[in-house]
Amino acid sequence: MILSDGDILDRLEDGDLVIEPIDDFDTQIQPASVDLRLGEEFLEFQRTNIPCIHPNAEEEVEEYVTETRVPEGDDFILHPGDFVLGTTKERVEVPPDLIAHVEGRSSLGRLAVVVHATAGLCDPGYRGQITLELSNLGSAPVALTPGMRISQLTFTELKSPADRPYGAERGSKYQGQQGPQASRIGSDPEFSPSDRTEPDPRGDDEGS
Repeated sequence: MILSDGDILDRLEDGDLVIEPIDDFDTQIQPASVDLRLGEEFLEFQRTNIPCIHPNAEEEVEEYVTETRVPEGDDFILHPGDFVLGTTKERVEVPPDLIAHVEGRSSLGRLAVVVHATAGLCDPGYRGQITLELSNLGSAPVALTPGMRISQLTFTELKSPADRPYGAERGSKYQGQQGPQASRIGSDPEFSPSDRTEPDPRGDDEGS
């Protein structure tokens, strides 16, 4: 079951679902979703001299990612072909019986801006801000202003709560993240089998 606006408000009031801060409930609570705003931090991918980015070499991340902070009121210009990591202003906590879906806003989609490449889920138990995978698929630069509504969350109720929600018990690598976080795929068991005694079945979503 997908939660309606009334369901979302009830869960927020109960406190098991957390989205904060929500400054304007009338604007941000949609009929079956919650609009989230763009944060101030961005990770930009730079051209490098390395032959490729290898998932198991986490030390390379600093070589091709640069952090940029843009205060509210200023613009971050997303150029055609750009791929940058952004973040939501809001922090979320998803209870064990819900899964959150990260979606773009249609008004930005019509400007050729997409907000995620593949990471469209927040697993049950996830806590933290959501990293956005921002791309400009169009032919003209687009100005993104921190504080603007950039994405939306919808919520699906599970048939039963997750037995092992996202978090410390699973070794979940993005739990509690603040600001945009670069890939930590190098810590996955297929790249570092000697560090684990048994397979870790977690996924790569935000659980952003």
